[in-house]
Amino acid sequence: MSSTRSTTVVRHSYSGGVQTGGNFSRMGGGGGGRQSFSSRSFTLGGAIKSSATPMLRSGMGSGYGGGGGGSGSGSGSFSSYSSYASGGGGGGGFGGGGFGAGGFGGGGYGGGGFGGGGFGGGVSSSVPLITQVQVNQSLLAPYNLEIDPNIQTVRTQEKEQIKTLNNRFASFIDKVRFLEQQNKMLETKWNLLQEQTTTRSNIDAMFEAYIANLRRQLDGLGNEKIKLESELKNMQGLVEDFKNKYEDEINKRAGVENEFVLLKKDVDGAYMNKIELEAKVDALQDEINFLRAIYEAELAELQGQIKDTSVIVEMDNSRSLDMDAIVAEVKAQYEDIANNSRAEAEKWYQSKFQEMQVSANQAGDDLRNTKSEIAELNRMINRLQNEIEAIKGQRTNLEAQIAEAEERGELAVKDAKARIKDLEDALQRAKQDMARQVREYQELMNVKLALDIEIATYRKLLEGEEIRIASGGPSTTIHMQSSTSSSGGGGGGGGGSYGGGFGGGGG
Repeated sequence: MSSTRSTTVVRHSYSGGVQTGGNFSRMGGGGGGRQSFSSRSFTLGGAIKSSATPMLRSGMGSGYGGGGGGSGSGSGSFSSYSSYASGGGGGGGFGGGGFGAGGFGGGGYGGGGFGGGGFGGGVSSSVPLITQVQVNQSLLAPYNLEIDPNIQTVRTQEKEQIKTLNNRFASFIDKVRFLEQQNKMLETKWNLLQEQTTTRSNIDAMFEAYIANLRRQLDGLGNEKIKLESELKNMQGLVEDFKNKYEDEINKRAGVENEFVLLKKDVDGAYMNKIELEAKVDALQDEINFLRAIYEAELAELQGQIKDTSVIVEMDNSRSLDMDAIVAEVKAQYEDIANNSRAEAEKWYQSKFQEMQVSANQAGDDLRNTKSEIAELNRMINRLQNEIEAIKGQRTNLEAQIAEAEERGELAVKDAKARIKDLEDALQRAKQDMARQVREYQELMNVKLALDIEIATYRKLLEGEEIRIASGGPSTTIHMQSSTSSSGGGGGGGGGSYGGGFGGGGG
């Protein structure tokens, strides 16, 4: 019994793109099992072209094994936070295993990786029978590999892109370090602000104690103000009483002055009467003296006539005329009249003078009493006016002190409120600044995480590239392009061995 297996030439192209998932394919030579899994990968735009010459595998236990063929195609675009992968075509190999084209998936760098082909074709189940070998001449044609001459340029571009990305990564690392320093500085500021919050509470307690003290002083000044206002009302009542008394005394003084004027008029009238009486007394004295002189002159004349004349009269002896007695009697009568008149005038004058003197003394006493009372009232009025002025000055000073204390209290309260508001604003600004910096820090952490992912991606790319270069896989032609669609199939495997490797992502 004989078996013939032929492998046709497989020619496929691969256009890589952004894949969110890739397929891992493993094909066994002769209809082996197939396994697949999804992995996140990047694909570079490009095309991989390969051709394989089919080989003939004998069914003998030591015969040749034919490699299984695999093909795949894919297209995609470069997307961030993904890895590169490229699918490749599996080619037939000589002696039971060919080159399997496979990409390094799962976040790696593909692009025509080495597909592990092995010697296939184990011992046939019909070992005892030797069958005739039929050779397909078309499989003996030379293997044609279409190698793109621009592969070195593409690889140089890839290296430059990797350098650029490494430089970007270094700048991102510097930025992360700078932001970490900023974060430490912000944490220090936050701790200082928390300590300032404690200080602020102490300042609040101090301001509250100071405000309470000012309020107590203000209450004390208010009570003192009420007390002084009551005293001021009492003093105003006393002033009104003294003012009324002063007005009464003024009225009494006016009445006494009127009485004094009247008494003065009476005294002046009495004095004028006294002068008139004195003038009358003088006139009467002069008249008395004149009459006395006349009387003496007449008496002397009569005596001279009598002395010079000798009259002989014969009269009756029964009657005798005593002229001396008559003259003496007349003289005595005139003297009595003059003395009586003088005595009456003197007596009247003395009585009037005594009455006027008593009235004048009484009026003088009243005037002196009135003057002393007026002087006493003036002194009392001056004293009360001085006391009133002193009380008014004290009241003005107290009102000024109360106003100043109220103003100081209001200024202290306003200052305390302004400081509290400034501290609250500073705390709010610090909180906002911290929130902003926390957001920036979170964004930087996100960027750092993305950079870590990108670094891992670059590492996978480099490892995949090193594996591809070291394995000497099929030549690939990679053209960088931007594409938004993706499609592709898994790589093929060698005959019964690990032929495909990691293939391009399935579309």
